Amino acid sequence: MEQDITFLETVIPIVMEYSLGIVGAIVTLIVGWIIAGWVRRMTARALKRVPHMDDTLVPFISQLLHKAVLIIVFVAVLNQFGVETTSIIAVLGAAGLAIGLALQGTLSNIAAGVMLMFLRPFKIGEFIDAGGTSGTIVQIGLFTTELLTPDGVYLIAPNSSIWNQSITNYSRNKTRRINITMGISYDDDIDGASEVLLSVMKADARTHNDPEPQVLVGALGASSVDLSMRCWTNTDDYWGVFFDLNKASKLAIEAAGYSIPYPQTDVHMIPAKES
Repeated sequence: MEQDITFLETVIPIVMEYSLGIVGAIVTLIVGWIIAGWVRRMTARALKRVPHMDDTLVPFISQLLHKAVLIIVFVAVLNQFGVETTSIIAVLGAAGLAIGLALQGTLSNIAAGVMLMFLRPFKIGEFIDAGGTSGTIVQIGLFTTELLTPDGVYLIAPNSSIWNQSITNYSRNKTRRINITMGISYDDDIDGASEVLLSVMKADARTHNDPEPQVLVGALGASSVDLSMRCWTNTDDYWGVFFDLNKASKLAIEAAGYSIPYPQTDVHMIPAKES
């Protein structure tokens, strides 16, 4: 009986001590998780109210703060059990170095994601092309960038594959120049055809007068004189104006009596010499 009492007197304090630590750790985890989520939501809401805040940075900063709070919570939980966090940080640093060497590709995506966030060669909603990867930006994360192709296909690309390529941003500037090539016959009047095409561009209210529309002789092709139509329009109107001008110029050039030649080859028959 005395041994049982002695055992209980020894075990109960230990159980109480560790039970309180476990309960405290669980409470810390729950509260920390709630606070981290609250910080993420409040940060996103606050940043959206900031004038001229880029939509690209809002999810990045809110997620970054969310992860920072979770790391602090993790360290606090370890302290509940009396663990020396300095030694753990050293171990994590060594482990991080080893993992970093093994996951160089993943880390390059993170580095590229950070560069894309802060240098901002493109933003959410802009249409880009990076080494054949093209589409409208939907989301930029630490590892990948999400795009939507013109035909409605979801595309996700590693950040490093975008950052290491030349990036063409078709939406950044407010205006774009439209280039259309229209071929006429060598027998047609170049100046007359140019006036017809020039009037077609000026008739569209979406084209700009400054710079003025131009019609230039772009090339002397194998079967046609290629006239280059150039005009400027708002970036948002680009494709609509481009398709409409293609149709209107074809109809106008034919209505004015000019021809659009097809590729042709002249064959000369040389009679064989009599033997």
